[in-house]
Amino acid sequence: MAGTVRTHRALDVVDLSEGTEVTLAGWVARSRDMGGILFVDLRDASGVIQVVVDPSELPEAEQLRMEYCVAVTGTVRPRPGGTSNPDLATGDVEVGATGLEVLSPSDPLPFMVDDRHDVDELTRLEYRYLDFRRPDMAARLRARAAATNAMRQAMASLGFLEIETPTLIASTPEGARDMLVPSRLRQGSFYALPQSPQIFKQLLMVGGVERYFQFARCYRDEDFRSDRQLEFTQLDLEGAFWDEEDVRSAVEASIVAATAAVRPEASAPGFPTLTWREAIDRYGTDKPDVRFDMELTDLSEVFEGTEFRGFGGALAEGGVVKGMNAGALGLSRSGLDGLVERAKELGAAGLAWAVAEDGGSLRSPIAKFLSEAEVAGVVESLSAETDDVLLLIAGPWRSSSEILGQLRVDLGKPKGHDELAYLWVVDFPVFEETDDGGLAPAHHPFTAPHSVEEMRTDPVNALSRAYDLVLNGTELGSGSVRIHDPAVQAQVFETLGISDDEAERRFGWFLRALRYGTPPHAGFAVGFDRLMAILVGASSIRDVIPFPKTQRGVDPLTGSPSRVEEAQLEELGLDVRPEIKAAWEAD
Repeated sequence: MAGTVRTHRALDVVDLSEGTEVTLAGWVARSRDMGGILFVDLRDASGVIQVVVDPSELPEAEQLRMEYCVAVTGTVRPRPGGTSNPDLATGDVEVGATGLEVLSPSDPLPFMVDDRHDVDELTRLEYRYLDFRRPDMAARLRARAAATNAMRQAMASLGFLEIETPTLIASTPEGARDMLVPSRLRQGSFYALPQSPQIFKQLLMVGGVERYFQFARCYRDEDFRSDRQLEFTQLDLEGAFWDEEDVRSAVEASIVAATAAVRPEASAPGFPTLTWREAIDRYGTDKPDVRFDMELTDLSEVFEGTEFRGFGGALAEGGVVKGMNAGALGLSRSGLDGLVERAKELGAAGLAWAVAEDGGSLRSPIAKFLSEAEVAGVVESLSAETDDVLLLIAGPWRSSSEILGQLRVDLGKPKGHDELAYLWVVDFPVFEETDDGGLAPAHHPFTAPHSVEEMRTDPVNALSRAYDLVLNGTELGSGSVRIHDPAVQAQVFETLGISDDEAERRFGWFLRALRYGTPPHAGFAVGFDRLMAILVGASSIRDVIPFPKTQRGVDPLTGSPSRVEEAQLEELGLDVRPEIKAAWEAD
């Protein structure tokens, strides 16, 4: 067979007239011998088309096996009556083959390239190029591309410029460990791969760009979870002469565009807002899943002056009593006690459960310690109905809220991702207290406070102009109004215990830029992989990243991370510790 490799794709055949000659190319998804006639399902990136081959005319068809890459010439015709396949977009037509060429044979497959067979993830990642041929993964790649394109168009329509920032930078702490790259030309010195383009996008604002975005590759050397990877993609944006409302409006436009591109059947999402304190108080987390109720309730007033020491002691120490109505769970006594153990695993000193009974009474191990007024107060405050399980916890406000919030997720989070519940969480603290009693930035040290005076006099309680976007209980990204005044930036460093010399050493080049007429500016970064995982219903971001690492940070496809030759280390002026070399030899 001579001529062009392909004139049409599989899906194009649907719109062609009967008798049109086409040349298709793709992979043999399936081949069936039906009494001397072969029916070949030919798959390309657009879909699957049935090709009918007579081996007596094209004997090379006898050698076809699954996933052989082939080119087929033939004519378009309707399928015979009663043989249409409604499950295929091309199910009413077929191609009668007049020519066939095997472009590339295939070895026996390590797994079936379809969605009907379960394949363990390690094998899928080792043969990721075959995994891409499976319909589910192919659809996810197309969805990722569609969302990227939609968000780019949204940004461009708002006047943003797409600008690339460097990936070899100086190490600057941003809350996680840097991925370091040794320099050959300056031995003993290191680049860092960016945790985000944070400082560079702020420099673009100093430079008068005013509207910037990019799909940025970012790197963080941190422990793995289902929603984290060593390298990931974020939609990064920054704007000058605007505030948090402007940022959030631009982010919402890009999110709506991506949602429409991937989930056109989904209703246009709303973006309600909660303050950080409201989110913790009502849901026990700063990334609440608001698709279901089970909100937390402060019961401190109900137990004011209580004689039950478990609650009275916490209140006397300035803590709270919080409760949650988990609904009629139908749990046995052991199941209820299991919730107590779960709370202790989460750090609680204890958890009290109660089951609402007819007449407004409570069945609970602590019922005998409560007054009638307290029982009535709990039932009324939690809107308890017969058989509802009520969970109560006492202690410091934040930890008690967070423990109850995790139990809320354990018990109530809906399965699947059919609904999309976007939510803004705003007014985060500027700082968080560290285990050693110090302070660390709640977001990053370039976030503007609401009040410089409050930050100076009461840093623990000072609030920032920061905002997070949450979807179905997952943090999609963070942003903030940035500090553009060098004096305010210096105040932040002073509060963090960073001396002038240290600030100059770590951030001097950035601090100098702030002294050249820096405009007010703000920005955001959307965790693109997390967004895509939720939109396509994947349980892990690994299922929407083309070439991810495993939970141990390994790439089964390439074998990275891997050892390098001694000569390479010598060029870099590096050596490996003797005990690690010994472990290599023993491995």
